[in-house]
Parts: sequence; C-alpha cells; structure tokens
Amino acid sequence: MTPTQPLFLVASTREPGVVGNTEALARRAAAALPAGSTPTWLHLHGLALPPFEDHRHDRGTYPMPDGDARRLLDATLAASELVFVSPVYWYSLPAPIKLYLDHWSAWLRVPGLDFKARMAGRRLSLVTTSGNREKAQPMIDSVRLCADFMGMPWGGALWGQGGAPGAVAGDARALAEADTFLAQRP
Repeated sequence: MTPTQPLFLVASTREPGVVGNTEALARRAAAALPAGSTPTWLHLHGLALPPFEDHRHDRGTYPMPDGDARRLLDATLAASELVFVSPVYWYSLPAPIKLYLDHWSAWLRVPGLDFKARMAGRRLSLVTTSGNREKAQPMIDSVRLCADFMGMPWGGALWGQGGAPGAVAGDARALAEADTFLAQRP
C-alpha cells in the first residue's frame, strides 16, 4: 500500500485534550494507515478563523488568507486525503467544520490559487458518531456532495455509536470497520 499524508480535521467543540467518541474512532482508523503514512491532526475548535463574508457576487475574488486560515489552507493543500472527524450536531456539521467549508468558497476565488483543480483527486472521507445512524445521514450526504462538487473521490463514511464519552468503545461493528476504513486505499 502507498503511504499517504492524510489531514484529520477534528470538528468537535470539546475542550482541548478531551478525546470524544468521534476522535477515538478516527484514531483507531488512523492506526491502520499504511506504513510510512504521515497523518496530520488539526483541531478546528479554537482556531482563529474569521467569519466567512460572501463576496462572490460583488467583488468576485478574495485575497490569499492569512493567520490560522492560511495555516489551514496550507495543511489542506499538503494533504493527500482529507478526513473530517465530525460528530453529528443537530443532524449536521459542527460550526468549526462548517466555517472551514465556507472558507472553501473564498479559496475557490483566490487569483492563481486554483483551489478546486488542486483538490480534485484527493479523497474526502468522514468519521462520525451519533445516537443512531439515521440521524447522521443528512451530514454524511452533505460531505459527500462537497466531495462531488470538488471532484474529490468519496472515501465513504465511518459511523459509530456516540452519546456519552466512551460509548463508541462498545460498538464492535464500528471498531472492526475502523481497522480497515483507511487501510484499503489505492
């Protein structure tokens, strides 16, 4: 198997250092990455991302981002694969990863960046947990549609039982799927 450089984007809004069900499941999946892979983990909660301002139809372009937004852009472009590590919040994505995706609208319009062309071909996957699989489906569909729009292969969704901290440790099906979720990449 080919070594990869996946970027794990953790969207939980738990305080730093607290590993929730979704991150625990993602770390289990990451343990099975091919030898030589160099994963990067970024926790979005706490990054100083400015609110997204929509200037697509007035200015039409955006400047190159700076600060944490630039750090996030650079990490995104350096990755061979993006793995959203996102619990389900109200049937959807938590605010930190939604804001990250909103900034993609700006990055698509930075002159010379060619963000969409550079992202095409990089796999996008999702690791998530919730009370039940049905409640995760709207978020899973949203992330898959983002992959489709960007020309990114959809790596699928790894779902596990969430709820109280540690709940996913009792989900034998999710743990077994985690052991092969990222390991079987072309």
